[in-house]
Amino acid sequence: MLENLTSTCEAAGCDRPLDDDALMLTLRTEAGGRRAYECACGAVTVTVVRP
Repeated sequence: MLENLTSTCEAAGCDRPLDDDALMLTLRTEAGGRRAYECACGAVTVTVVRP
């Protein structure tokens, strides 16, 4: 359900979508996943995805 939401960069002055075009690193653990997105503006956003 939540994996279908579109995240956006929350850096000052930026509102770009964090989608497949953004650089994304994924770390999977038993508790779920952590995704780190690097926006074109240089900001990094981390999200948590639970199974």
